[in-house]
Amino acid sequence: MRALLRAGTGALLAVTIMALGSLGLWIGTPLLWLWVGSQVDGDTESLSLALVVMGFGVLVTVWIAARVLAVLSNRFRANQVAQGRPDPGHKVLETVLIVTAGIAIVVFGVWFVLFAGGGAVSLGPNL
Repeated sequence: MRALLRAGTGALLAVTIMALGSLGLWIGTPLLWLWVGSQVDGDTESLSLALVVMGFGVLVTVWIAARVLAVLSNRFRANQVAQGRPDPGHKVLETVLIVTAGIAIVVFGVWFVLFAGGGAVSLGPNL
């Protein structure tokens, strides 16, 4: 963390945007396309069309987000090299993606147990 703070304002801003973009990738993309799919299903009463729209939408959104995150990672790397530091590769982006995926899993777990009624799942009458 100390090395990241020494990297400068531009690098810190790039990492912050990467983190927000990654959270959008893990949380925002599924929520957005589930909502769009529900609207398509409600309007057309065609589950298959809704699933196709959702699948295509998720693929396109993930592709765009991955491109944006790669550009940010390259900007971070260029910033590091310009300051005379060794090229970190895409290690920072990989770390951000892993940490935000963990955050998304925790958020989903909390939502599932506390708000979606997942904590009251019954395994059957005898269990």
